[in-house]
Amino acid sequence: MTLLQPAPTAFMIDLDGTLVDTLGDFVAVLNQVLSDLSLPAVRREFVEHTIGQGSEHLIRSVLAEVGAPPAQYDPAWTLYQHHYERLNGLHAAVFPGVMEGLVALRALGLPMACLTNKPAAFARELLKRKGLDRFFDRVFGGDDFERKKPDPLPLLKTCEALGSASSTTWMVGDSSNDARAAHAAGCPVALVRYGYNHGQPIDEVPAQRHIDRLDQLIG
Repeated sequence: MTLLQPAPTAFMIDLDGTLVDTLGDFVAVLNQVLSDLSLPAVRREFVEHTIGQGSEHLIRSVLAEVGAPPAQYDPAWTLYQHHYERLNGLHAAVFPGVMEGLVALRALGLPMACLTNKPAAFARELLKRKGLDRFFDRVFGGDDFERKKPDPLPLLKTCEALGSASSTTWMVGDSSNDARAAHAAGCPVALVRYGYNHGQPIDEVPAQRHIDRLDQLIG
């Protein structure tokens, strides 16, 4: 029996930093791209503080960080797609409590979607490789909609796809991007404390719930 208020009719759950620790994947892929372009490597800490707003933003930020001209974006993007497809999930791990939390949420019998800014093909493949795809009715990536989180559009479109009102569809994420999108869409939001929030304390971000593990969301 869930204690969440408002009582949920569906769930939308972020991927990177919420379900799976993918920081190692990003660092490996980005530094391979930079090496291919004869550019210096980027620091792990920079990547951790930059991920979460989509691959395009990440690549542009990394190129700027290492002093590369904006004209390098197109070849970097092509290399990024190639290397991410190859390395997707190899340096990533499911966070503690995620599998147990998804089992508990699935047992509620409510629709669930994974909603991420990661490109949809990479998101679906990562969920499959980590054994998480079976929990979700729908999976939407950053290239499925005209705009990405923190814009509310992906959340509103996902609510429509799940057949659930935004006011009772919970967004579960790890960053201010998730919270801002949820607030703008009129969705309640729960934030996990272990993810990537651009280097800022997640407890400072307004939300209905802050949790240490996904399996603490209901109960």
